[in-house]
Order: sequence, then structure tokens, then C-alpha cells
Amino acid sequence: MARARRFVRAALGDVAPELTDTAELLVSELVTNVVLHARTEAEVAVRVDGGTVRVRVGDGRPDRVLVPQGAPPYSGTGQGLPLVARLSSRHGVETGERGKTVWFELGPEGPPRYPQDWEPVAAPFGPGASVTLLDVPAALCSAAQQHRHTLLRETALAVAAGHDLGVPPQDLAVAQDMSNVITAAVAGALRRWPAGELVRSLPLALPPDAGPAVRTLRAVLDLAEEGARAEHLLTLPALPRQRLFQQWLLDQIAGQLAGVDPTAWTVVPGEPGAGPSEQAPWDAGQVAASRVPTIAADERNRIVAANGPAADLLGWNADDLVGRPLTALIPEHLRRRHLAAFTSLLLSGRPRILGRSVPLPALHRDGRLVPVRLVILPQETADGRTVFVAQLAPRASAPGPAAGPAGRARSASRREPDRSPSPGAGEDGRDQGRSDRSALERLTLLADTATALSNAPDLDGGLRDVGRILTRRLADWCAVDLFVDGAQVERVSITHRFPHGPRPERYGGLLPTVSDTARGPLARALRGAGPLLLSGPPSPGEVTSPLDAHYVGLFRTMGADSAVVAPLRARRQIIGALTIARRGGDRPFTEEDLPLVRDLVSSLALGVDSARLHQETRDIAERLQRSLLPVLPSDGPLRLAARYASSSATAQVGGDWYDTFVLPNGDTALVIGDVTGHNLDAAIAMSQLRSMLRGIAVDRQEPPDVVLRRLDMANHSLYPDATATCIYALVKSTGDGPWELVHSSAGHLPPLLIGPDGRARYLEDGSGLLLGVAPHRSRPRARHPIPAHTTVLLYTDGLIERRDESLDASLDRLRRHAAALAREPLDVFCDELLIGLGADSEDDIAVLALRPTPPHGSAGH
Repeated sequence: MARARRFVRAALGDVAPELTDTAELLVSELVTNVVLHARTEAEVAVRVDGGTVRVRVGDGRPDRVLVPQGAPPYSGTGQGLPLVARLSSRHGVETGERGKTVWFELGPEGPPRYPQDWEPVAAPFGPGASVTLLDVPAALCSAAQQHRHTLLRETALAVAAGHDLGVPPQDLAVAQDMSNVITAAVAGALRRWPAGELVRSLPLALPPDAGPAVRTLRAVLDLAEEGARAEHLLTLPALPRQRLFQQWLLDQIAGQLAGVDPTAWTVVPGEPGAGPSEQAPWDAGQVAASRVPTIAADERNRIVAANGPAADLLGWNADDLVGRPLTALIPEHLRRRHLAAFTSLLLSGRPRILGRSVPLPALHRDGRLVPVRLVILPQETADGRTVFVAQLAPRASAPGPAAGPAGRARSASRREPDRSPSPGAGEDGRDQGRSDRSALERLTLLADTATALSNAPDLDGGLRDVGRILTRRLADWCAVDLFVDGAQVERVSITHRFPHGPRPERYGGLLPTVSDTARGPLARALRGAGPLLLSGPPSPGEVTSPLDAHYVGLFRTMGADSAVVAPLRARRQIIGALTIARRGGDRPFTEEDLPLVRDLVSSLALGVDSARLHQETRDIAERLQRSLLPVLPSDGPLRLAARYASSSATAQVGGDWYDTFVLPNGDTALVIGDVTGHNLDAAIAMSQLRSMLRGIAVDRQEPPDVVLRRLDMANHSLYPDATATCIYALVKSTGDGPWELVHSSAGHLPPLLIGPDGRARYLEDGSGLLLGVAPHRSRPRARHPIPAHTTVLLYTDGLIERRDESLDASLDRLRRHAAALAREPLDVFCDELLIGLGADSEDDIAVLALRPTPPHGSAGH
């Protein structure tokens, strides 16, 4: 390359400096391509003709076709040919029997204002074998392809420099050639892909005998990934989704060439953060439109988007958050851990919490901690970058890996998606509005929308899923408006099939009031009229209120030519309206579509109403749960910390609780318990049990075993069928000696005692039957000294129990994890326990930790 640059500069000695510099740059890129891809000698020719510089770069591989990747500016590879196309006046390629030549011209007038891209080149092996990649997400495909080429380039440079990566040079050459063949095949298929489609099925033409080369490519990439993780290459390893997609892509090609049936990307299982949970590329507008608190950060750990709900939750203005480091929202005691985990993800490609529901605290702008459940999912931009999208929810109302712009949770049973064209679809798979849908097709649409709404972890996510189904199989865009707070209407969902088309986000959120003067179609539907068939935007005569004008603005922005707006009725009330619309006058909605719309809004209204009723019940339980969480004593020689997290699977509040209070005699009481159930009844039973225990303990001031027996008898008399587990413990001062823990357990998991040196043991004695089994039986009592800086941990089973694991193994994992945190501050100790052990827990979690300081009151650990 250096020789080529010197040759060009010498040959163009009298030419304008800017032309010489450009020619030198472009020759360097083309010669690099020869070295990396053709692997033959490069022949460079330069000629100046009337002020125009003509340059030719040839190689000896006519079979190696050009693969223009259209790489974005930040990408590490693939920029050579796009640079030639952008900076030259003219360019092209000539292929002969012995080689091929890439040429370009630089004119004194500079490159054209609108440069032409490279013409697609047919594969040299003819029609080839047919391979079909099902449900390919465009953004992820682009990101994986860029990373594949970067890995192979860096591996080639490392091997050429003498580094042993375990990659034989002949295998590397095969891998590079096969990678280029695949990229050329994908590029050719994408050129036939309809504009605006995000998920596609790609038919590829590949050499019939390419199977062994594809397997070699996969093996070389695996070794290259290991080299990147070991920091032997000047590139980072792939992130989990990119790595999984790359493996799926190569396995599909090799498998189908061997006769195996194709498998869609959308049904490939994966580890948390790596599965195909979302097909749409990253779009900051979707974050702004979402009602789920959402924050997005880039690979530099900088916030690139935040919506209003997230800003309100954390005390910020959304615009003020953009550009700040993500650590601005992370408590100080967790920042080091976050930076270490984020760096580890980038350097190793191995996630810790991606795709998982993790309970932890966020930092409010005023300095206080906000308990949330956090779900982080990676998304790829349309040009291949990665954005980390985090959804937050107050701890008691936490969703699982959930809906919204970042992604949505998959149901437990993944169904093979319907990849056939929709009813009445044309060649591009779009519905043509035919009125002869069969009864089965109608029922399928109704069933799929009902399932999407019922399977979603929250109403907003369910309505987005319904919108995706409708815009794929029935309409070009749709909107759902719901009544909130009486007469106020909110547009909770607006979905369209054209990702690069108009942006309707400003028409979302709260709508103008449904006034008495409103006469437009939406106002009429919200009063119960419809379904109303519209042949275009509402007429000027119908625009008599701000709500009507708002609706007309939406129609014009989305370019609707026909639409149906219908009311949503539940329990004899209008709860909202659905609008579905189409663009293009050749396939308008007709009267024959109205029966299907009636069935659709009936099912949708039932699902919305059920979700709202469920949310109301859950909110009551959450408020009850929060009202019962005690304020921990903050003064004195005893340090206390506690955490509560509702189930990530059920998102319901249950019967777990913790409590601590100081008795009149000065003893500190510690309580933790678990009432059977995960619903409002369990929360109510828990509150009653907690109140009885407090009353008995304060009034009697008796030993823990006696207090638990009295509690058991009272509970059995009032609620004979209720059962629960509980630990009641007293922390007593012994003067100048160590503190003493006196406790009794009613069937609860044993307390864990962790010394400052990391030695940890369970306090097995003091264990008796759970509450509700034998209320009159005497209970055991145990005593244990608690030296200064020793941690006492009380916890509920949601922290440790897993379906496929024995209790002994679960307890051992907790012991080891807690021992490693022995010297951490109590807040760090508790948060790390929840992050490390409580992610994706299918049960509620309560944690209470105590650590005494020395008698003279030093802060200690």
C-alpha cells in the first residue's frame, strides 16, 4: 500500500494537490481490498488527460466480485468502495478472464452532487443453490455483517504479524472468501427487498458446494471471537445478539445446503439479552412516545434518549438527561459495579443483566434512592450500531422483560410466526383489502390480537403488539384512544408499517377534550357511534373543535385515504376508540370490512377492560405493600438495610414482608415473613399478621418463641386456614461484649451470619413449624453472639429458590455470594444480593440485614 501511494504521488506530481490527495486515498483503499480479499498482486495505473485523473487498480481474481457494503462512517470495514463512489467523478469495474480492474476518475469539477452507487454484480457461480433466511431483522443483520468483516480483517492482520490465534492461514483465506460470497448474496437479496420492511425473508443464491466453507467460516469466527475477548485483536467481541445471529445465519446456510429445513430467526431461543425478542430497529421517537419509563444509552455509556415518564420518576427534565453519562442515574455505591459490568460486556461480549428483570435502586435528582426493576435490552440502529434501552418501573409494579421501544417479552411458549402473506396479500406481502376473507382467516386475526393483548405484561405493551399485528395484516396504521380520568382521552398507542415514513408521535399522549362542540368522527365514536367508514380525512365542516382538528392533523400526517373508526365498549360504557387506516386509493376499506372491525373492537375492548381491572387490583396491593414497609432506624450502633422486590414473573404483590422496630426495653426487633400467595388476599393477610405481631411484641416484650406462639394462636383463631412462615428476632446489647441475637423461626429459611472475614454460616437452631399448623405447641429459641462488623441476613425464599435446583444448592449459592460481600457497606451488600440473585425471580423478595458497630460507636464497615 505504501508503494502504491508513493507511485500515485510521483505520477501526479504536477496535478492539483487536492486531486493528488484524493487519488492517493482511493488507491490505498482499493489496494487494501486486493490484499485482504483477492490476495494477489495489485497492478496500479495512473494517467492524466486534460485535467482529469484516471486511475486503474487490478488484481488476479476475476471470480471475486465486488461487495459494496454501504458501511456507515464509524464502521471499521467496508468503506473503500463507498469512498470511491462518493469522491470520484466516475467509477466502474471491468472483469476479464485473468483478473478484474476497478477504475475511477477525478475531474477538476469535483465529484457529482448525487454520486451513483456501484452497480450490483451477479454471482460468478450462476444461479447456485437456494437458501432462505426467514424473518431477518435488517438492523441486526447489518450490525452482524459489519462485525464479521471487522473480525476477519483484524484476524488477517494479526496472523500476518505473526500472532498465533489458532487460525490456519488456509482456513482464514477460505473464511474471508466465504464471508464475501455471503455478503454479496445478502446484498443482492436486499436490493429486491421492499423499502420500509423491517423483517424480511431473504432468498439467497449460493454455491451448491459451499457447505464446508461455511463451516470453516464459523470455526474461524469462533476463534476470532476468543482472540477479541483475550484482547489480541484491535476490535471488541460481538455483543450477545450479534453473536447469536451470526451463528444462526451460518448454521442456516450450512444446514439448508445439506437439506435441512429452514428455521426462522424469530423462534431461536437464546440467553437473556441475546434472543430475538425485538425486530424493529432503534428509534428515539418510540422512546418519546412510550408511557413506560425508558432511558437509552450508547456504547460510550452516554444517555441518548429519555422519555417524560422516566424523567418524572427520577426528577429530571427529559432534555436535560440527554448527553449525560448514565452514571448520573446510578447511586454512588453502585457506580463502580456498573462501570465494571459495562466494560466487561464490551470487552467480553458476555452479559450479566441484559434481558433480565433486575431489582435495584436508581438515583433521584434530589439524591434519594428510587427502588425500581430494571430491564435492559440491546437494540441495533438502522445503520448497525448498538443502543442499550433500559425500562424502569417502581419496584412494586415491576414488569418482566417487557414491552416498549426496547423490546417486548416473549410468551413462555414461542410460536412459529406466520410467514405466509396475509389474507388477500399481493407479491409484497401486503394486504390488498379483499373482502373475501375466509372465516378461518378472520378468526385467526381475532385470536392473534386477543393473545397478544393477554400475553403482554402490561396494557401499553399489549396494545403495541396488537398494533403491529393490525398494521401487518389489515391496515397501514392504527391508533387506540382510551378514556382516562373521566372525560380526558389519551392516545395510548399509534402504530404504522412505514418506519421511515411520517412521524406521528406528536399526535400521541393526551388529546384535546371531547367538548360538546366536537362533531368529527373520533368524537362521534367516543360517544358510541360506529364503526364509521371514512373515505378520506374528515371534511372541513366536521372540524368544529380542537379534538377534530387534532384528528385531521393525524390523518394528513399519515396520508390516510380510507379508514374505519369504531368505539370500544366494555360493561355498557365507552372506554375508547380504535382507528385503522390505509394509504393508497387502490385498496380502500369498504362496508364489507365493518363486521370484522366490530368483532375486533369487541375483543379489544374486553382485553383492555380486563387489563385495567387487573391493574387496579394490583395498584391497591402495591399501595398496601408500600404503606407497610417500615422506616429503618438510622441512629445508634446498629446499622440496618432492607430491600423489597415484587415478582418479575407475576408483577404482583404477595405476602413477603420485613419489619424492624425498637421495643420499650431498648431491644431491636427484626421480623421477616412470607404468607402463602401472590395476590391482594396475600397482601391483606400479611398486613394483618404484621399488625398482630407488632402489638403482641410491644405489649408483652417476651422472648421470640413465646411471641411467635401467641401470634400463631391469634392467627389460628381469626384466620384458621391461613399459613405463613416467620422469623422473630431480638438484638440485645450486652454492655461491653458483643451484641446478641435471640430468635425463633416458624418454618422460615435460617438466618445467615457473615463475619467480616467472609466466613458465613446458617443459624439452623431455633427452627419450628410454620404458623397455622400447631398453634399451641411450644417453639424453640436460639441465642448467638454477634461480634462487631458481623452481618445478620434475613431473607425470603424468592431470593434463592429456583425450580430446577435443590434447596441445599440454593442456600450454598447465597452463602458464597454473601460471603464475597462481607466487607461491603450494607446498602451495597443488599443491592448486590438482589442484582446477583434476585434477577428474574418468580417470587417476591424481602431482605433485611443488620450489622453492629463496636461499642464505642466507630462507623466500621
